[in-house]
Amino acid sequence: MAITATDIEHLIREAFPDAHIVVQGDDGQHFAAEVVDASFAGMNRVQQQRAVTAAIREKLDSGELHALALTTRAPE
Repeated sequence: MAITATDIEHLIREAFPDAHIVVQGDDGQHFAAEVVDASFAGMNRVQQQRAVTAAIREKLDSGELHALALTTRAPE
């Protein structure tokens, strides 16, 4: 079964319950996500993206999710 944008949003939401999350993509493998969360304050972009990647690691490792372009930031 292909993964959906909603599935990815739920996975990220488990790790970042208060985040603003927008996931786009409709081919079942390639997606883009924007994650804005207060926990990113003081982190550089690589640290932020590693934190999000950790939340979806299982789907990446299994190959169910092939690609996720991330945009992350702390709220302004």
